[in-house]
Amino acid sequence: MSGAMEQGGMEIVVVGAHMSGLPLNGELLALNARFLRAARTRDCYRLYRLRGGPPFRPGLLRVAPGAGHAIAVEVWSVPLPCIGALLAAIPAPLGLGTLLLEDGTAPKGFLAEAEGVRDAEDISFSGGWRAWLASQGTALA
Repeated sequence: MSGAMEQGGMEIVVVGAHMSGLPLNGELLALNARFLRAARTRDCYRLYRLRGGPPFRPGLLRVAPGAGHAIAVEVWSVPLPCIGALLAAIPAPLGLGTLLLEDGTAPKGFLAEAEGVRDAEDISFSGGWRAWLASQGTALA
């Protein structure tokens, strides 16, 4: 099951600042996106704290199976007519690509370009952006 389409919308995996209650979640809500479920990636991703901010953002990079961590994510349904607006608003080094989730689905979602994480802090050990933010205190949320 690809998980790509869902009742007139496309499943989009968010990894960081677009997650529920975080600073960029309003961008999804403005597109009439709706939360579907919490999920985890397979263990073939590394999570990095990107430079810049606020808002502070992570970047998810795919690596070899077993060479990464399972990362906590959220899956949202974005109405098909709004996908272009979402894509146009994504700043480098982020983009949309296919993610592999533990539940066997492979929806589109936020990924980082390898060059964009070259000097970024690897925070994969945290298991997700929310957990990393909690370990840093609320000042970065």
